[in-house]
Amino acid sequence: MDALATRAPGRAGDPGGPSSAKGVGRILVVDDEAGILRAMRRILRADGQELILLQDPALLPAALDDPELDVVLLDLFMDSVSGLERLERIKADWPELEVVVMTGHASIESAVSCIRRGAFDYLEKPFDDVHRVRGTVRKAVERRRLLRRNRELEQALRGRESAALVGSSPAMRGLLRRIHSLGQNESSVLILGESGTGKELAARALHATSPRAGGPFVAVDCGALPEPIIESELFGHEKGAFTGASGAEGLFRKADGGTLFLDEVGELPAAVQAKLLRSLQQREVRPVGATQPVPVDIRIVCATHRDLEAMVESRSFRTDLYYRLDVVRLEMPPLRERRSDIPLLVSHFLAKHRPPDSPVERVADDALDLLARCDWPGNVRELEQALRGRESAALVGS
Repeated sequence: MDALATRAPGRAGDPGGPSSAKGVGRILVVDDEAGILRAMRRILRADGQELILLQDPALLPAALDDPELDVVLLDLFMDSVSGLERLERIKADWPELEVVVMTGHASIESAVSCIRRGAFDYLEKPFDDVHRVRGTVRKAVERRRLLRRNRELEQALRGRESAALVGSSPAMRGLLRRIHSLGQNESSVLILGESGTGKELAARALHATSPRAGGPFVAVDCGALPEPIIESELFGHEKGAFTGASGAEGLFRKADGGTLFLDEVGELPAAVQAKLLRSLQQREVRPVGATQPVPVDIRIVCATHRDLEAMVESRSFRTDLYYRLDVVRLEMPPLRERRSDIPLLVSHFLAKHRPPDSPVERVADDALDLLARCDWPGNVRELEQALRGRESAALVGS
């Protein structure tokens, strides 16, 4: 048999088939011994794996082009081509594929050589320990799925969020790398920076690259909420809790399963700070007028332009809450520290606010130089408003 593809049936109650179950995926097994292929089919089909069995290694490049492929089980000793050389080629051309090498000539040296060249793991024939074989393949599939998910999230960030986080300066490249690196981190994040630097955009980017990307993103400006209603807005209230109260779930519960962004968190009054701390510690909220708490599953991202450390020193912000929020910190660079991004931002905002079917607008070089020399105390927000207002009329032409 040169090649034999076998699709294992989906498990009971799993309408998505084997690829939707944890640790179950599409596996390519490459070995020039038909008996080894039959043994691997018997071992792995019990797990519901979808198998492609390949006896002729010359057909390997075509088989590797399968976009749904998760793991390759590769025999090290087949034809005149070195197994290590073949492993290196696979990892060079298909770096996200996980490769598990198989051999009946096992040694510590060959195992180390394979791992150094990118192999996920190493299996010794004749596969006496079937539990190890199945466990190794399941773990390799899970790692492949995690890498694929990370790549999709990064593409989503570049496609949706980084269009607003415009910039190629070293400061912006560092910020985007930092956001990417936090993709699987569930810790609270504190975003610091001057007004207008794009703190909410950074929070949305954090959400888009997190495992919660499919959940809600709820943003609230704490400084814009009147003090008498802050508690009710955040934590909700029961019907009849106060005059005219009809019942509301609150922003914490609206964000359940996703991310809650508390902008200008330094504006929260002391009483609400205490209740926020308790909610973060207990992972639950108690609506106004309720007798029992309600569990919530959210990630908290906060932002402020104020000096929270100074507020802690002056006792206007709780120390324990500060350390609960400041687990991971992002610093937003002011526009004056990334002036090289101004031409990109100008182009972005002109395209964003251009009326439909109107000609493409441009800014003269000398006007761009003038814009780049400004300090922009209002940062990106001020630049955008300047380009939308009358003061831009002399700068912009068709």
